[in-house]
Amino acid sequence: MKSAIKTLFAIVSFMLMPNMTSAQENPSTYNLRINNTSLGSDNTEHLCFSWNINSEKRGFNQKAYQIELSSNNKVIWNSGRINSSESILVPYNGPQLNPATQYTWKVKIWSANGETSEWSQPSNFTTGLFTDKDWAGAKWIALQKDRKDWYVVPGIHSPLVKKHINDKDFGTYLLPKFKHSFTATKKISRALAFICGLGQFELCINGKKISDDFLDPGWTKYDKKALYVTFDVTKDIKEGDNEIGISLGNGFYNIPRRGYFKWLGSFGAPKVRMLLRLEYEDGKVKNIITDKTWKAAQSAITQSGIYSGESYDATKENMPWQKVIITSYTGLLESQKNPPVKVHEEIAVNRIFKNAKGNWVYDLGQNFSGIIRVKLRGKRGKTVTFRPAELLNPDSTVNQSATGKYALSYTLKGGTTEEWSPKFSYYGFRYVQLEDAVPQDKTNPDSLPTVEDLTGLHTCSSASEVGTFNCSNRLFNRTFELIDWAVRSNMQSLLTDCPHREKLGWLEEAHLMQYSMQYRYDLRMLYHKIMGDMEDSQTPNGNIPTIAPEYVHFDGGFEDTPEWGSAFIICPWYIYKWYRDKSLLDRYYDSMKRMLTYLSSREDKDGIVAYGLGDWFDIGPERPGVAQLTSNGVTATAIYYYDTKIMAETALLLNKHNDYTYYNEKAEKIKLAFNKRYLNSDGCYDRNSQTANAMAVYMGLVPEDKKDIVMKHLVADIQSRGNSLTAGDVGYRYVVQTLKDNGYSQVINDMNSRYDVPGYGWQLSHGATALTESWQAYGFVSNNHLMLGHLQEWFFNGIGGISQTDNSIAWKEVCINPQIVSSVNNATTSFISPYGKITCEWKITDNKYTLEINIPANSKAVIHLPTTEADKITDYGISVSKAETKVIGNETIINVGSGHYYFECPYSK
Repeated sequence: MKSAIKTLFAIVSFMLMPNMTSAQENPSTYNLRINNTSLGSDNTEHLCFSWNINSEKRGFNQKAYQIELSSNNKVIWNSGRINSSESILVPYNGPQLNPATQYTWKVKIWSANGETSEWSQPSNFTTGLFTDKDWAGAKWIALQKDRKDWYVVPGIHSPLVKKHINDKDFGTYLLPKFKHSFTATKKISRALAFICGLGQFELCINGKKISDDFLDPGWTKYDKKALYVTFDVTKDIKEGDNEIGISLGNGFYNIPRRGYFKWLGSFGAPKVRMLLRLEYEDGKVKNIITDKTWKAAQSAITQSGIYSGESYDATKENMPWQKVIITSYTGLLESQKNPPVKVHEEIAVNRIFKNAKGNWVYDLGQNFSGIIRVKLRGKRGKTVTFRPAELLNPDSTVNQSATGKYALSYTLKGGTTEEWSPKFSYYGFRYVQLEDAVPQDKTNPDSLPTVEDLTGLHTCSSASEVGTFNCSNRLFNRTFELIDWAVRSNMQSLLTDCPHREKLGWLEEAHLMQYSMQYRYDLRMLYHKIMGDMEDSQTPNGNIPTIAPEYVHFDGGFEDTPEWGSAFIICPWYIYKWYRDKSLLDRYYDSMKRMLTYLSSREDKDGIVAYGLGDWFDIGPERPGVAQLTSNGVTATAIYYYDTKIMAETALLLNKHNDYTYYNEKAEKIKLAFNKRYLNSDGCYDRNSQTANAMAVYMGLVPEDKKDIVMKHLVADIQSRGNSLTAGDVGYRYVVQTLKDNGYSQVINDMNSRYDVPGYGWQLSHGATALTESWQAYGFVSNNHLMLGHLQEWFFNGIGGISQTDNSIAWKEVCINPQIVSSVNNATTSFISPYGKITCEWKITDNKYTLEINIPANSKAVIHLPTTEADKITDYGISVSKAETKVIGNETIINVGSGHYYFECPYSK
């Protein structure tokens, strides 16, 4: 009787479930977006529309769409009905748009069954400034002139500074502030501010800071390009008198010779250009521009260095105003399209203690990128210093030995409580050492200033979070967080190596960690910015250097190494595969060809590329650094081959058929040379390292009849070391993904479940709260580095079970295939794909496996279930038709359309 009731309940539940085939509701559209930005786009040449679809029906597919674009309530383009299933990055095909103009668009769709949606809710976007003429005559203004003797581009690496730069005051321009008053004579319908302040700016109107952005604009190679930012300031302008205030900091535009610097160089004195466009309700437009009528003064920020820190003297807040200097900037001005840096979260102090030197130390419990916000009180003219650090010395003083000496200081104006946080500098830290002050409520016999509150502000890119992961294995969850803190800390306006010592865009991370990061964050527009940085840094011979923007030349492999520069070819291909955005491949194709031609020029007589850093920071007998276990020709040539295959696929995509043929033939030559040099008679590569064998398999370099033996060598090496890893920065991603792709996720589980050998567990057991630069968590290198975070990808596409099928683009066809390993019995994962949210929740209880998934409308999925008993699979309690299943090996495959599914099947180990 109970069994019959249970079956009846399952049938009723199935009939009532949403997303079933019988549902009749018409579809609707949501999440309308235009090039992932709504304000200030100046790239209307590649204007594209995207939307998501909500449908209660399983297997929903769009058959057609219609887009309507209007401005000022006037339709300027209607696509008409277009028979297409495309719903992401649909290109605009209408008349030329105008600059600084708001447009409204909406979309309606039809299903394959003839159902029609209503028009979507309207979505707005505003264009930017297309040409220099659109700036309406706005000038670049400054407090001081550029000093030609201080113009040092590229910068000088710090060990060489004394040899090249004698001036001890190099780069010490005054940090300016500007003001301008104007009158809004009529009621305003809209006000837009377009502004570029170099190196960084903060904009205020009527005393209020505009936006919560931090460190605008994004860092660029300033001799080539700078970014302007667009703000809608309609609500900040009042009818009548108004005042604009702008403060500037150095950023990477000017590195002063004060305190610590990784490199020394300068593009000029801080300067700003701004257009404030007032649109009155009567249709009239008034432009407020930076010109000679503005006033300038030295700000109370007496020192600011992106490497050294920041000092603020509140007694200098009212310095005398003077005339501005009209100056110039010759680089290209582009709209900032990458997500701005913002305060991601506030971090409270965990404990306060006194160290052996008698200074108070604040422990915030987490290593993160950012700044502090303090409230303090004291006598006028007293200066309080804050020294942040990742680590502590044995005497509990802060340890900045591996991260560069950095300090923040504040000079009090006296009287009431004062609140302050730095505007133009940040650091990576967990601890803050307080000097010349005392925390509130602590004994204070010397009547020093008191700090009433100190809070950490974690700053990073505001790229949207799109992925979540949680499983039953606590170590894996902690590892997920460990990696994520490092990713966020180094996700600024570019992908930095660390948030303290260098803050430079080392490029190997950009492609090796790309999928790991894209599972967690929407990074399409950040990669648009990074690709521009790489092209701006490309050398005349075609090489892409190891860092972009290339502010400074390094020596040896640190200047030019194939695994780093190849990001210029790999990253845009990954963006296309992930988001169906081929604009980067279109735009940079010729420059990508030049990069590959450069690598070809570095071949030896046998066709091998063998130079550079190799598998950086692998685990060998010596201190980590340049590869120890793998010949650099293995990693360099494997990447070179991978680049060439990608160029062939890109050429095919772009209909460049001669190039397609050439690159395929070239790839075969590289493959032959690679195997001739590195494939040993016993079936392993090079010196039988984990990296060598994994990369050979992953890149498709291994002859098909040798693949199994190479995989056995890879697994044997790992297991012979007690399931410990040796691969470094370059190799580990390929070790993990090669094992996953070939059915060895249990080996991945085993090698990442240890606390007693270098790896993630080791780092956690040694107190790390963010991923460290070395597997060994050494204190003499960075303790907040994202470069070894490759397990994040496996959390999503392995344990989490969410990936694309091999031929899918932009998640049109999802693969749901959770990897079952001994230490995990359940996992919940989600990912917002371009088509919408994918969820995957699985668990094993007793001898039963359950899998609950959601596949967004207009996409489909291939489901892998760990059983050969296809006749015992149910979906919401209803047996799945045998015709819908296919048993392959030890699993059953089911193809499904969009919708919500709840599968159950028998499971036995």
